[in-house]
Amino acid sequence: MKVVIQIPCFNEEVDLPVTLADLPRHLAGVDEIEVLVVDDGSTDATSRVAREFGVAHVVRAPVNQGLARAFSVGLDYALKCGADIIVNTDADSQYRGDQIQRLIDPILHHEADLVIGNRNPGKLAHFSLGKRLLQVLGSWVVRRLSGTRVPDATSGFRAFSRDAALRMNVVSDFTYTLETIIQAGKKQLFVTHVDIDVNDETRPSRLFRGVFGYVLHSASTLVRIYALYEPLRVFTLIGLVLLTAGGSIALRFLYFFVTNGGSGHLQSLLLAAVLTLAGFQTVLIGLLADLIGSSRRMLEEALLRVRRLELRDRH
Repeated sequence: MKVVIQIPCFNEEVDLPVTLADLPRHLAGVDEIEVLVVDDGSTDATSRVAREFGVAHVVRAPVNQGLARAFSVGLDYALKCGADIIVNTDADSQYRGDQIQRLIDPILHHEADLVIGNRNPGKLAHFSLGKRLLQVLGSWVVRRLSGTRVPDATSGFRAFSRDAALRMNVVSDFTYTLETIIQAGKKQLFVTHVDIDVNDETRPSRLFRGVFGYVLHSASTLVRIYALYEPLRVFTLIGLVLLTAGGSIALRFLYFFVTNGGSGHLQSLLLAAVLTLAGFQTVLIGLLADLIGSSRRMLEEALLRVRRLELRDRH
């Protein structure tokens, strides 16, 4: 049983040594532990620091490509290293190394495919009240969209079984946390969570500059990924809204047409026609997107088989 602990990094030469020193050297039920640092185009000495600390694998991107891309690269590299379980953690030492055993135990016992470390964000003292409320609300939305019960959707402290990692196809440029949960839920992987202890925040997050930007990017990611897996439901809902609006305006026009002897309010008739036409077109787009989705699912299954064959040839 081999565990690869991957750490996506961007300009982490200061905090990375603390994170590496805190990682466990032994885990119950595990034969090998290897560390992978994915340097996402850092302009400091992140890669050099990682090598000096004896990190087995250091992958460096020539330019900064974003957290989601760095995570995806690390996942693929860890699979090629023969990982049975892949643990993802952050370089800012927020997540404690002694919690990794708790994180991987459900996978070792064949009770889960993906395990999320639950920080209990609604109770974190170093989170502001607004941030705690946003974390709780956002996790609730992700649970509704994914069909899972994850209470801390934005936690980057998570463990993937080999099969779950093979099935992940991250398409977002912003963050992998929300997307991978929705993917796992839609692909009927068993997702669970464990409560974890975390260290106090050492610095503000570098993923976003403000709460508004984070909410905007997260919302767009959720809509995009959910529409990718449930296009018929999304476009039908939008189409029904347009059809309802068009029908309501048409009824209003009909009322004035009857009561005023058929004069005026032609603008309402035109608007009703436009909204009704747009509603029908949106529903048809949903049907077409659903058919395309069927092809995408077959392509994902083919990609999964190719990945398995490729990794089998490597070993």
